Amino acid sequence: MHALWPVSPPLVPIAGSREGFPVRRIYCVGRNYVDHIREMREGDERDDPFFFQKPADAVVPDGAKVAYPQATGDFQFEGELVVAIGARCRDIRPEDSPKAIFGYAAGIDLTRRDLQKVSVAQARPWEPGKSFDGSAPCGPILPRERSSGLDAGTLVLDVNGDVRQRTRLDLMIWSVPEIVARLSDLYTLEPGDLIFTGTPAGVAAIHPGDCVTVRITGLPSLTITIQEQL
Repeated sequence: MHALWPVSPPLVPIAGSREGFPVRRIYCVGRNYVDHIREMREGDERDDPFFFQKPADAVVPDGAKVAYPQATGDFQFEGELVVAIGARCRDIRPEDSPKAIFGYAAGIDLTRRDLQKVSVAQARPWEPGKSFDGSAPCGPILPRERSSGLDAGTLVLDVNGDVRQRTRLDLMIWSVPEIVARLSDLYTLEPGDLIFTGTPAGVAAIHPGDCVTVRITGLPSLTITIQEQL
């Protein structure tokens, strides 16, 4: 039996290379900054961060125009550090996690906040609010060997030049090595997996015409423009 159409994985550009990073899965960390937990009032600050997923084809690259999604009246940004996995790992220790990391990128976890709030209120999965077309913008991936200073780095997100989010990456509740290790306890991580590591406070609605940019110390920036619903 033959496939009716070819299926190719989405590619994220690799900084300094003509090659792309084929995306296999997208994992996201929820509630990984205390100030965002306080902002959203959805959980206890003592709760562990948790994980949810987005479809691989939700990825859109730097410079993309993202259509305002259907079924929402509260479309919001969440600026995040993204970790790209480059080696298969299972039950890895935090101190060994660099062996599994290919590189890092700037990302945006786009969210239909009103749908997410309904899911939270009904104790249902977050997919309606999180997993939709174009919901995972990701900038070019900088290979790990060329990345430095992330532990002491900052993340800044602006909308139309107005800074909305600013944080230090060392304020994450779970560090990158801890996130990779914990995920590898739950899933077999494979080359091509992306991990969005959580967002700080400052999330807010965006609208058609808005330009959203994320800058993370030492990494290529990510910029998207929101356009009218298609």
